[in-house]
Amino acid sequence: MNKFGSETIAVRGGIDTDTQHGAVVPPIYLSSNYTFKGYDEPREYDYARRGNPTRSQLAKALADLEGGAYGVMTCTGLAAITTVIQLLSPEDTLVIPHDCYGGSYRMFDHLERRGLFKLVVVDQNDQAALDAAIALKPKMVWIETPSNPLLRLVDVKAIAAQAKAVGAYVVVDNTFLTPILQQPLSLGADIVLHSCTKYINGHSDVVAGAIITKDHQLGVDLDWWANCIGVTGSAFDSYMAMRGLRTLPVRLKQHQESAATIAAFLNEHPAVAKVYYPGLEDHPQHELAKSQQLGFGAMLSFDLAGDIEQSKLFVEEIGLFCLAESLGGVESLVAHPATMTHAGMEESARITAGISNSLIRLSVGLESVDDLIQDLSQSLDTVLASL
Repeated sequence: MNKFGSETIAVRGGIDTDTQHGAVVPPIYLSSNYTFKGYDEPREYDYARRGNPTRSQLAKALADLEGGAYGVMTCTGLAAITTVIQLLSPEDTLVIPHDCYGGSYRMFDHLERRGLFKLVVVDQNDQAALDAAIALKPKMVWIETPSNPLLRLVDVKAIAAQAKAVGAYVVVDNTFLTPILQQPLSLGADIVLHSCTKYINGHSDVVAGAIITKDHQLGVDLDWWANCIGVTGSAFDSYMAMRGLRTLPVRLKQHQESAATIAAFLNEHPAVAKVYYPGLEDHPQHELAKSQQLGFGAMLSFDLAGDIEQSKLFVEEIGLFCLAESLGGVESLVAHPATMTHAGMEESARITAGISNSLIRLSVGLESVDDLIQDLSQSLDTVLASL
């Protein structure tokens, strides 16, 4: 399937593979176990935690989209992270960005405290700090670009080359952009992760994760670990995520178009102090985004004029944007990172990462963009009147 375009790969994963009845859409295999052919003769699948046909179809489709050699499906995005860090030992060093997703930061921080590995937190756009971290010869360098929630970018190709020079694994969280808009393996990464809960499923009714590797054997090793620690994905969730994947390219087109319109609107509103969206030409990393991405995505954040009281007022006034965590669904969401997605970070770490009390994050859905702007406008006007 790698010879086809991303739209074709997304739609055709598993299609017309049923040899028993000729079903166009592949059936869902809910069985927890499978018969052996005979004594000491297991089939390709024997027990659902280790392998499942429905899960395998989704893993292959995502690997094809990323240009990878192997895919592993897990029960959550954090389960994917948990699986990947099994590659680390207590003497190994993990380098992570200072502004990564709060759930990732919380896990890394607490596992380091238990002595599972050594952790270095660094601003990966600070070359001197990054050089110092790489000089420690880490076992793994973790990249999240664009970052959550500030949409900061890092040069994947440059960091990957620097990390590979000291023998480190390069891992990229590609949740915000999906393989439709960014393919980190082609930029030098070894491993790509996704929270499939987000855009890949796209309908806010599945929790799942994925790991894609450039090297086949590394994928096999991580598949072994996922089975060993019991975090593989379910057949039903895989089926639902595959259903969502088929419309991912067309959904992203509309998501992005609306997000760009909303970002331009926010950039002009007097109640907004700053907009974080790489698609804006005045974004400091606009050119980097154009060089390594196929689009700018549909996530954006902005600082309100004022502080916590204005943030509270804004989310209370908003109507069409649901106040909820997660992202990437057909419905629009609003989040206050300091008290929601990044509440697990210590306040000092949040401040260092630039996550202020006035920061608002939007996941732009598929509603009418005019309706969304009207909703934002009335809420922002209320905020403006309070200043």
